[in-house]
Amino acid sequence: MIVFDQVSFSYRTQPVLKNLSFSVRLDERVAILGGSGEGKTTILRLILGLLKPDAGKILIDGMDITEKTEEDLTEIRKKFSIVFQEGALFDSLNVKENVAFGLREYTHMTEEQLEEKVRELLRRVGLEQALELMPEELSGGMHRRVAMVRSLAAFEPKMFLYDEPTTGLDPVNADIICRLILDLSQRGMGFVVVTHKVHDAIRLANRFMFLRNGSVILDGNKEELIRSSNPEIQTYTRELNLR
Repeated sequence: MIVFDQVSFSYRTQPVLKNLSFSVRLDERVAILGGSGEGKTTILRLILGLLKPDAGKILIDGMDITEKTEEDLTEIRKKFSIVFQEGALFDSLNVKENVAFGLREYTHMTEEQLEEKVRELLRRVGLEQALELMPEELSGGMHRRVAMVRSLAAFEPKMFLYDEPTTGLDPVNADIICRLILDLSQRGMGFVVVTHKVHDAIRLANRFMFLRNGSVILDGNKEELIRSSNPEIQTYTRELNLR
């Protein structure tokens, strides 16, 4: 369970989140929607302890992480598989070594075991043939898929966190990423996906949180999202002819 209890956060003097409270079970499929600068990605970084709130508490499985050390946070972060928008592959490492990075860091696999594991993971996303390619040789969709399996390599997470997973991708690759997200969640693990694409959100999630001015102005199901009378939300849903 993720719990935000009256969480506020600012970048320098710019308030981003204001007394934000919500809870999410680790098996839920949640989409966080809203415009640029509304704090969507900030929520993911707070969940991981990469940022600390100015006020309030954040609990992960009942543990308050707001004052935890980096060592303690390492154990918390193992509960999550995170893929940020930029993918963040190491430019100097090929696909194999990017995926293997966490395995080398946190396991004691032999080289044979490591290669077998990397191939297995890449096979799951249809990229075993890209083993020796460098990041600069990958398409945007391939880059995103490698980042997703790299986040899975060393641990068995309880929940996935996705930051704008389809942004900048053409429709074909966006479809591949959406199908992959759904496939990876089939084992009973939930996800929080941050996006400004309502179409993708509705395809992926069954709970929707909409952020505006640092607060949640909607927290509900698909029907509640589509039927909302809030003008901000209507702008999103009207563009996609959901009404």
